[in-house]
Amino acid sequence: MEKLIEQFSLGLFFWQFILFVGLIFLLKKFAWKPILDAVNEREEGIKNALLSAENAKKEMQNLKSDNEKLLAEARAERDAMMKEAREIKEKMINDAKVEAQTQGEKMIEQAKAAIESEKNAAMADLKNQVSSLSLSIAEKILKDELSNKEAQTKIVEKMLDEVKLN
Repeated sequence: MEKLIEQFSLGLFFWQFILFVGLIFLLKKFAWKPILDAVNEREEGIKNALLSAENAKKEMQNLKSDNEKLLAEARAERDAMMKEAREIKEKMINDAKVEAQTQGEKMIEQAKAAIESEKNAAMADLKNQVSSLSLSIAEKILKDELSNKEAQTKIVEKMLDEVKLN
């Protein structure tokens, strides 16, 4: 550093200073403005790219939220349809049970009516057979009794005794 100070020349310094100022003036006039314009354009391009990226990001978020809403609506609709299908299934099963129970009760009532009808017919047939049998037995007994005079007298006396008792 001392060597530089010892070799210092005021004339050389003056010309270097003039050249430096001239160079700065030339750079300002011809190069500085285009360089600044290029830097400003690049800055604007970067800003626009960042704005576009930000807009795209917002749009993606909006699309994502819209997709989530659509998905939620689709799930809700699916759940509603499944619930409705279950309700219809349960209603059909219950209706079938009620119908089967009604048909069963109807068949039981018909069977009871048929049994009662058959029972009544059997009872009537039995009564007819018993009455026919009773008549034939009574007829045979009466023929035997009426053929015997003594027996007839006893029957008449017995009936008269019974009438007096009552």
